[in-house]
Amino acid sequence: MIETEKINKNTENIDLAATLEVVEMINNEDFKAAEAVKKCLPKIAEAVDIISENFRTGGRLFYFGAGTSGRLGVLDASECPPTFSTSESMVRGIIAGGDRALRYAIEGAEDSEELAAADFKSCMVNKNDTVVSISASGNAKYVVKVLCEAKIAGCKTIAVTCNPEALMKEYADVFICAQTGSEAISGSTRMKAGTAQKMILNMLTTASMVKIGKTFRNLMIDVKPTNLKLKRRAVDIVSVICGCSYDAAQEVLDENGYKIKHAVLKIKYNLDFDAADSLLAEYGGVLRKVFVYLDSRKL
Repeated sequence: MIETEKINKNTENIDLAATLEVVEMINNEDFKAAEAVKKCLPKIAEAVDIISENFRTGGRLFYFGAGTSGRLGVLDASECPPTFSTSESMVRGIIAGGDRALRYAIEGAEDSEELAAADFKSCMVNKNDTVVSISASGNAKYVVKVLCEAKIAGCKTIAVTCNPEALMKEYADVFICAQTGSEAISGSTRMKAGTAQKMILNMLTTASMVKIGKTFRNLMIDVKPTNLKLKRRAVDIVSVICGCSYDAAQEVLDENGYKIKHAVLKIKYNLDFDAADSLLAEYGGVLRKVFVYLDSRKL
């Protein structure tokens, strides 16, 4: 029996426990998710290097999964455009059964190799892309078939699972296995298995975006300011980097449509928008590299 499906001895009497005891039991199991992910960090780092290198050559990242795992992939992908100003095609989440499966269970979707092949084909994946299959058991036919198709297409493949004997392993260039063990409620892998998967996906995208220059220090310099809160955040970021007043930062951002990197280069180096745009393109959008170049010209 797969470890995530086994009966958890620590919660056998959860139905008899007081409410506080119930949530304490669940919380105690949740701590194990973080520990399981920690043991996977070398493999996660290996995956990040693959993803970020493919990003640099115009490649995309695809998450494929069914049920909870598919929903987590879609969630992580959907957060990338507002957080890092990526295109909607750069990171995509595909769930077995389509968008309806985000809200409702789709009968048999995770067991359909035909559906997997069709979804994979529709994405027009190529050798510059990275394909990540997500599954607690790692045995669902949908995710295994996707990785098989990805290998045939010649692209890099990553498996995210909680089962060391997952069938996905055979087709994965990088096999990330967070062994979270049995769930507080037997078989309910939306719990700590899902928590571990969410943590891993956060790392895959966030660390990859850091590697390609989507942050300066730990500041979200490519955030897309689509609301008042994010506009204020953009102003704060510019004022921190440039050491200028809030009002000065806001004035420049208002003028350039809230392009943070361009505003920083305007305030720090008095570059107009086109000059800043040209340098950012030359240095792959990495602000630190532009700083090094401009500072070297002062010497």
